[in-house]
Amino acid sequence: MKKLLVAAFLSLLSLTAAAERADSLKEAVINFDSLDIDEVTGTRILTGNVVLTRGTLVLKSDRALVKESPEGYMSVTLTAAGGKVATFRQKRDGGPDLWVDGQAERIEYDERSELVRLYSNAVVRELEGARMTNQITGPFISYDNRKEVATVRNDESGKSVAGGGRGTLILAPKRAPAGGAQ
Repeated sequence: MKKLLVAAFLSLLSLTAAAERADSLKEAVINFDSLDIDEVTGTRILTGNVVLTRGTLVLKSDRALVKESPEGYMSVTLTAAGGKVATFRQKRDGGPDLWVDGQAERIEYDERSELVRLYSNAVVRELEGARMTNQITGPFISYDNRKEVATVRNDESGKSVAGGGRGTLILAPKRAPAGGAQ
C-alpha cells in the first residue's frame, strides 16, 4: 500500500513539470470579437471566441478579463459560456514534444506568481506528443509552476469539504510491456 501511495505521489509531482520558461518574455497576442478597455485600471474585457497566445501558451474561452500590473505582469481570468469550458495548453521544458493542457469552467492565471487555478469540472493532462501520461480531474485544481506543486480539492471553493465532489488521478504506464508488444 505504501508503494502505491508513493508511486501516486511521484506521478502527481511529474504532472507539474515546468512550463516553457521563455513564454513569459514573449508578446501576448489576443484575438476576440469584442473588447472593452479601462486604461486607468489596466483592465481589458474580451468577449467572443477569445484566443490568447504567448509563446507556446494558448488560452481559449468565451470571455477573458486581462489585467496588467504597472510592472507588466498579466493576470487573466477565463470564463466559459454555459455548458462550455475554457482551455489552456502549454509546452513543458524537458523535451521536444512535452505538453500540459487543461480545461475548466473558469481558469485564473497569474503571471507574477506563476499560479494557475481551475474551477468547476477541472481537468489537467500531461502529454508526450498526443499520448496522455497523467491526468487529474476534480472540482478545483491549483498548479504552482514555480514550486512545481499541484493541489486538488473536492469543492470549487478550493477547500475540501465533507460530502464534496471527488477527484480522479490517472497514471499511464511508464514502461513498455514485456517483449516489446504494444
